[in-house]
Amino acid sequence: MHSTRSIRKTPVTTLAVAIAAALQLVPHAALAQESATGDEVVQQANDPTATDLDAVVVSGFRGSLAEALELKRAEVGSVDAIVAEDIADFPDQNIAESLQRIPGITITRDSGEGRNISVRGLSGEYTRVRINGMEAIASSGGEGGPNRGRDFDYNVFASELFNSVVVHKTAEAELDEGSLGAIVDLNTGGPFGYKQGHTFVTNAQGQFNELTDGVDPRVAALWAYKSPSDTWAVSFSAAYSDDQTLELGQNTVRWQQAQFRSVGGVDCVATPGDPGCAEVANAFHPRIPRYGEIDVQRERLGLTGSLELRPTDSTRINLDLLYSNLDASRGEKWGEVLFRGNEDDMDVVDYVIDPATNNLTSMTVNNAWVRTENFKKAWESEFKQWTVNVEQTFSDTVTGHALLGSARSTLEFPYERTFVYDDRDYNGFYYDYSDDEFPVIGFNGEDMTDPANFQMAEFRDRPTKTEHNFDTVQADIEWAFSPDYSLQAGVNYKQFDFSTWGGLRDTGVCASDVYTCAPGEYGIPATGDLSELYHFDGDTGSGSTTTWLIPDLDAWVEFIDLPNRPVRLDQGNIRTVSEKDTGVYLQLNGYTVIADRDLAFNVGVRYVETEQSSSGYNSGSYVTVDRPKYTDTLPSFNLAYNVTPDLIWRLSGSEVMTRPGLGSLSPGGSVDSFNYRVSYQNPYLDPTRATAFDTSLEWYFANESILSFAYFYKDIESSPISSERTGTYASTGLPLDLLVPTSPAQQDPEGRPWEIRTLENGPGGKVKGYEIGFQMPFAVMTESVPVIRNMGMIGNYTYVDSDRDYTFGSETITERLFGLSNHSYNFTLYYENETFSARASAAYRSDYLTGTSGTGNVFEGYDGTFNVDASATYKFNDNWEATFEALNLTDDYQDRWTDINTYRRYEYDHTGRTYKVGFRYRF
Repeated sequence: MHSTRSIRKTPVTTLAVAIAAALQLVPHAALAQESATGDEVVQQANDPTATDLDAVVVSGFRGSLAEALELKRAEVGSVDAIVAEDIADFPDQNIAESLQRIPGITITRDSGEGRNISVRGLSGEYTRVRINGMEAIASSGGEGGPNRGRDFDYNVFASELFNSVVVHKTAEAELDEGSLGAIVDLNTGGPFGYKQGHTFVTNAQGQFNELTDGVDPRVAALWAYKSPSDTWAVSFSAAYSDDQTLELGQNTVRWQQAQFRSVGGVDCVATPGDPGCAEVANAFHPRIPRYGEIDVQRERLGLTGSLELRPTDSTRINLDLLYSNLDASRGEKWGEVLFRGNEDDMDVVDYVIDPATNNLTSMTVNNAWVRTENFKKAWESEFKQWTVNVEQTFSDTVTGHALLGSARSTLEFPYERTFVYDDRDYNGFYYDYSDDEFPVIGFNGEDMTDPANFQMAEFRDRPTKTEHNFDTVQADIEWAFSPDYSLQAGVNYKQFDFSTWGGLRDTGVCASDVYTCAPGEYGIPATGDLSELYHFDGDTGSGSTTTWLIPDLDAWVEFIDLPNRPVRLDQGNIRTVSEKDTGVYLQLNGYTVIADRDLAFNVGVRYVETEQSSSGYNSGSYVTVDRPKYTDTLPSFNLAYNVTPDLIWRLSGSEVMTRPGLGSLSPGGSVDSFNYRVSYQNPYLDPTRATAFDTSLEWYFANESILSFAYFYKDIESSPISSERTGTYASTGLPLDLLVPTSPAQQDPEGRPWEIRTLENGPGGKVKGYEIGFQMPFAVMTESVPVIRNMGMIGNYTYVDSDRDYTFGSETITERLFGLSNHSYNFTLYYENETFSARASAAYRSDYLTGTSGTGNVFEGYDGTFNVDASATYKFNDNWEATFEALNLTDDYQDRWTDINTYRRYEYDHTGRTYKVGFRYRF
């Protein structure tokens, strides 16, 4: 089954027409012009220094595009790159937003800012990231909590810290294993890439968002020194920003079915077969209909340092240091009704059902459980890495390389606090989701601003800490045993240690020593001193309530002395994984001539051994599982054939693998006592293994220009999959003290059947698709029209599809992989002369799945997104420039849904447009 929901039309035809029209205007002479001969391309492919980005010096956006294109052309495998000013001069909050302009890459956003990437339909868990040549994981917080997997959170880093990004889309034996999608190389740059003497660059901006107040700062600076003797160089860079994002909108927290106490005055407990009672119980209603805001504040600091020594022509030593600190918080304020699990105490006065979706489009409810909520969590994400790279030329034919490095990523939530006010017998609540983007959510009974109507019934605090530690050592040697052939061999060892800890201070007020509740009370009566009035400033349906009372977090924390209350262990989130990976590889690189045309190739094999040990709580006991070692033999080949001097055909094939997610390897389980769900991990999960195939044609029809087509196919043999069954809580063997005191299950552990999920080694699937890329400066069409000759365009379109079997009880459904958008494209139009430059860029991805969902819904995900950014720079002289940037000009709403058959709206909110004005100084 595949989705048939209508989505925004993908403008593939628009891109194709633009490319065709542009090519029609390219003069014949330009088409015949070569930016490099076929021989030169092959020589570059066999020259390890040809793609040395440390030596890249670019001037202007167009120059950086040309450098990236030449790097792509020189490689044997499928590679895309962004270099230097393409990153520093584009309106990117972080490196993920820079990566989205590469063909086949889409990003997911967290509160308006890019966080993770997918490559050719494969989510970030299938992509490995290397920083200065060393594999690493950066972990951040935000929506969905801490990253406990192998995904990489790019929002930890500012884009200004890096001067090049190289994406390897095909495997080679010399590249690290562990990727099905791509290997992304982030490079902070080498100081030998700058001029002799001193180089200094600084950039400062003020940032304004239309939904927030005030101006936020963003500054970056770089200093480098290269000795006159060309024997040593040093550089330092820093980037700092402090910004706020508001996310305004509505959320249903999924939809569900349930029996209410009465419908239209009929007692549904006594007469469940009543037509009205049965109809309402069978239909879907929002679990927690609500409006509110999400307030995210991020303070980001990044530092890099590099020392490069070249004592002789044959020796090169690099020491690279990287530090990043993201200090952030996320606050949420909601006015809602807690239908979830409480329907049997509520009375439906009136209702409307949509027969097409079986949704309760509108309801008037008495005795509703009204809740106002104030939530805030804070986290600090710290990343540290050092690497030492040594390259030694032993002779004209033998070169060696060694890398030693260590990386530490720590993510700590000192608190994650929620305080709620309840009014559990509210009469006159009304909702209407006829317009499910801006529904009516109306509290038409008691005053929502009067403290006398509320009690502080429960609070939560969930501190956590997650650590990822990497240590790496590797050595390689290359022997050029003839002018056209070389042999590479290498060995590497990686030790990875992961740990996570979680604690709980959740409690219901009356069921604890916090407060002695009087008869009829379920909490502490609210007061004005302990409360604040909140007004929702976003768009709503006419008749919605927009002002309500919420708990004052700081006042309540002090009132109950929350920091000094005991912390219970959250056993499901206490686990460790230790992994040791040993690998060796052998690769032959070659060049030959076939039919008077040049052919460059590499062929090799990588052998890896994986050793894993994991620990976690199982049925209340902390256990450790040492799984037997497993091995993988991963052959690969890549070839690049010059069909003509300007037309390159590439062909690649490989066996690839991705190890299972770290958070999935625990021998324990976790309990969701709000949704009656138990999830078990599995320390014996196998890697996801696949056979990959890739072929492409690249036509370099003029200087700085390309028209390309790539087809890719991956046959995934098997991968972890979630299976589920229903049963009693007692059947899980888990202790009762894992149930959160404020949850429905804690009050009645066997109140309904539990959904028990576990991970197994499941079936695989197939991923296939194609990419179309186009890049051209308009100067190749005409030099006589000043405006046109200073313009250019970059565009790409990707189609990808897959099939994967998912199990829902006894039913198996075939759908796409999670995180896969069938269609995506990026398009940039730019203008650049000696004093002024401007760019506008559009990025689109179609809808995608994120999970299997629950409460009777099959799958959930997000609708398509369309973002437009722009920037402009005016150069006063060789030293000073003024800058302007505009982000998210479309103010695209985040549109989340649940159930692939009906697309019930889950979430609909936006973060507004952002503008940045500043200057850049260099000498």
